[in-house]
This record gives sequence, structure tokens and C-alpha cells, in this order.
Amino acid sequence: MSFPTSKQHGYLPVPNIEDTVTSPRPRSDLEAPPKYSYFEDIEEQEYAPTRQRKRSETWKATLTVGLLVVAAMYALVSGLRGAFGGTRCHGKSGLPTHYTLPSGDKIPSVALGVWRAEKGRVGEAVKTALKTGYRHIDGAWVYGNEAEVGAALRESGIPRQDIWLTSKLWNTFHSPDDIEPVVDQSLSRLGTDYLDLYLIHWPVAFKKGTSEIDWDLTNDPYPTWQKLEELVEKGKLRNIGVSKIQNLTANPLKIKPAVNQVELSYWNPQPELLKWSKENGLLLESYSPLGSAERVKESLNIAVVKSIAKQLGITPAQVYISWHVQRGTVVLPKSVTPSRVEENFQITRLLQSHFNQLEEAAASHEPERSVDPSKRWGIDIWN
Repeated sequence: MSFPTSKQHGYLPVPNIEDTVTSPRPRSDLEAPPKYSYFEDIEEQEYAPTRQRKRSETWKATLTVGLLVVAAMYALVSGLRGAFGGTRCHGKSGLPTHYTLPSGDKIPSVALGVWRAEKGRVGEAVKTALKTGYRHIDGAWVYGNEAEVGAALRESGIPRQDIWLTSKLWNTFHSPDDIEPVVDQSLSRLGTDYLDLYLIHWPVAFKKGTSEIDWDLTNDPYPTWQKLEELVEKGKLRNIGVSKIQNLTANPLKIKPAVNQVELSYWNPQPELLKWSKENGLLLESYSPLGSAERVKESLNIAVVKSIAKQLGITPAQVYISWHVQRGTVVLPKSVTPSRVEENFQITRLLQSHFNQLEEAAASHEPERSVDPSKRWGIDIWN
């Protein structure tokens, strides 16, 4: 499928999907912190000053009172439905729909993750997500599906400025000379001239064209970061961040990391990192929020989660996704099944007792990482 050369809804032409080179796809996804604030829909009500009524206005007053009573009853019922599993779209749930980054940009709190979303299905998943209400797509060069994502974005008819696009710098391209060409490749495949967020995918650099570790750039990622800062100044990237902890703080940064994308789940809740990130104004993004594909079934059968889901009239997956947003993180659930894509977007604020219950249960066992390529790469990523 090809597209005309003129811009449509703010998108640039994307290459034919069949013509793109399939990128290597890792068996694993990926994980350090500026000040963010909640951005929520707030309804304000203004009250007009009272004045003496005329007799001719009595019927109007009676009608108004009647309407107010009906409205109050409706609000009460709606509130109860919201608390116990009624309408749960997060714009009305009491949970943040966005977080504000240091740049002033507002990043949506729930994204569709497209890791492991195979060719031929990822485009439909993106279209379903956008129809459902998602406005945040989390991808990466190494996933090998950016061209299909770009085609789906263009076909959606949703203006480019209304969608948040994230991509990531793969390990092979940490050398400053290699960064702009691979960013341009992602821009071309996605059909856009800028990315809202660009992350260093892992705190590990490979020598070009190999999986051999480049120890110089791994131990000192500052030259890589400086090049990303330059691309922000050029306008190709709006915000930059990291994935996992990286040693950047010893250097004078023009632009601090806006986001740290880490594994957060019931199995690996990382409360200390969450606390530290909030204290230092660094927004966390939660990947593998259900415990990765290998543990989703087990995650959804945790007794405390099933109990909370039953009490609130929502699904176990919605409990987890709601919990992540309520913790103050961006959450990145992934699926190519339309019903699950829709389900994952419908979140609700958990009762404080339920939230505490889930926090305690997640902290009651030894943390386990679902995604850890340390042995395969021959490096201890986490220490």
C-alpha cells in the first residue's frame, strides 16, 4: 500500500510496508527520572448571584428545582456506577489522563504498546486503539513494525498533533554519528517529521553492526545524550528520556531526561524506584504491566486481584492498569486483540483500601524481572 506525496492530517508519506527491511526483533523489551504534574479534566460550576423572584418566574423556579433534583439523582447514580464498575473511561474516572513533562507537553497516561505486535496485525491494533480513544502509541525501531504503525496512523484521519508517538534508540546506534540517520528512518517509517518522545532503549551500547558491547559508550552515555539534545534543538524530537537507570547525572545536561521507562508489574513493583522518581521529579513509564506475555495468565489469576475486580465490577487486567496509573506512572499495555485493546483503556480509580491491598500483595514476595537479557548480552544491566 502506498500513499500520495502530499501531507494528510499532518503526516508525511510513509514507505511501502513491503519495501521496509525487517528489523531484528529482541526477545525482550525494556527501563532512570523531571517534575510532572497531573492534568485532569475538571468540571467547574459557576453560581449566579441570587435575586428576588417575581411571581411570573415561579413556574420557572419550580421547573428548575425539578431539573436539579433529577440531575442530582443522575449524578448520584453515575457516581455509584463509576465507583463500582460503571462508566470507566479514565477521562471521567478520577485518574489522570495526562502528565505534564518539563517541556510543558502533556503525555497521555495510557498507551498502546506495540512490542511483539506482529506484522499484519499491528496496524489493525493501532486503528482499534485510536477508535477507542487512545492517543499514545509506544513503539521502537527494533520492533520492526514502524511502517505499519505509520500507515495506520495516516489512515486513521486523526491529526498528527493529537497523537503522542514514542520511539527508541536501539543499542547498535549509540555512536553520535549513527543517531540522526536512525531517527530519520523512524520518522520516515512513521510518516512524521517529529517524535513526541525518544528514549535510549537500553543502557547498553553495541559496536556497530554487532551484538558486541561497546564498553566506552556503555560506561559513558553522555556523548549519546548530547546528540539527542541536539536533535531536540533541531525539532526532530520533542522530549528525550531513558529506559532503565543510566549514569547521566555526573554530566552537565542541557535537557534532563523527561521519562524513565522501566519494568513495573505485580511481580516487580519497584516501590523504592517509584518513590525516588517522584521525589526527583522523574516520570516513570510501566512496561510489561501485566508481567509480560509469559506471565499474563498467572497475573490475572492472583486471588487479591480477582477479588478487587469482582468487587468493582471490572476485569483483573483493568485492576492492574488502573493501579499503575493510580501509582502515578504512564502504563503501556499491549495487545493486538481488539476486545483487549478496548478493555485495557477502560480504567477506574481503585478504592484506597483496594490500592493498599494490591501494593502490599505486590511487595509480599521477592521481586522477579520478566525481561532481563543480561546473560545473553554478557553484562549486568542492573548494577
